[in-house]
Amino acid sequence: MSIARTCSRAGCQKPAVSTLTYVYADSTCVLGPLATYAEPHCYDLCADHADRLTAPNGWEVIRLAPDPAAAGPSSDDLEALANAVREAARPLPPREPRAGTPGAPVEVARRGHLRMLQDPGANTSEG
Repeated sequence: MSIARTCSRAGCQKPAVSTLTYVYADSTCVLGPLATYAEPHCYDLCADHADRLTAPNGWEVIRLAPDPAAAGPSSDDLEALANAVREAARPLPPREPRAGTPGAPVEVARRGHLRMLQDPGANTSEG
């Protein structure tokens, strides 16, 4: 479950679309696309507040426009997703009991993904 981030301006509850950072050494404000993660020294802004942003006297504002082609999923993203699904669907190899482990169950039969295990300590003969 992901929680949508809202604008950092006091009293504004609109969803954030941009992230503002300051480069104090260069007297620069950088306004770019919404960062992947909320950072402690960055400010998330809604579209209205991002459009109306002004910098202090002597400061420069750099606006980084998002690339519309990069907004959608790329073929690399889709391939990574497909590989993750394949890996999750791959059956795990049967675990061998450790040598010398008393009472380790023994596989007697297998049908598809089901295994029939026998407890080596159980008495299998009926008297």
